[in-house]
Amino acid sequence: MAVSGRGPRERMIFSGAQLIRRDGIASTGMREVAAHAQAPRGSLQHHFPGGKEELVNEAVGWAGQYASRRVGRIVAALPAPTPAGLFAEMVRQWADEYRTAGFSGGCPVAAATVDCAESTVSTREAASAAFATWVGSVARALADMGVPQARSEALATLMISALEGAILIARAERDVRALTAVAQELGPLLDAAVSAVSAVD
Repeated sequence: MAVSGRGPRERMIFSGAQLIRRDGIASTGMREVAAHAQAPRGSLQHHFPGGKEELVNEAVGWAGQYASRRVGRIVAALPAPTPAGLFAEMVRQWADEYRTAGFSGGCPVAAATVDCAESTVSTREAASAAFATWVGSVARALADMGVPQARSEALATLMISALEGAILIARAERDVRALTAVAQELGPLLDAAVSAVSAVD
């Protein structure tokens, strides 16, 4: 997630996502984003003529793409990819962050949904598209592992929904208990979707 070597626009999008995941949209100002990105304040209007709303939407879109790409990296790193293994690694990212860096950060897409779902149509749509991108990548990975196409999207939605809920609980409790629980409890269910197909074959 490093931003070295990127231009000011890309750095501001990245910084926007990082500040939104920590503080929410209402508390994330354009000046703070520029300072975090080490970008000239005068470049904000140039790169984001639509103002804060445009920056937020770009940051949310970036977050969805990042999560989607990470699914591919996880699968590629697993010696023998399984649905449970994929989900465990998705959860582990957050548990490791919370154990080492504290519980200040959440998912920027979730933060945008909570803050703007009813007030800003374009941001709600950006969040919806980001979730769809993420769900799509997980569903494709599950299908490649042998989960029936008819179930892969529903199970991907379940995985992301459980992860997002566990993130919220972990931040509230200042404990990774909820993250550990969803990985343990959903793992067998996810792998059973492959086992059921194998049994029929």
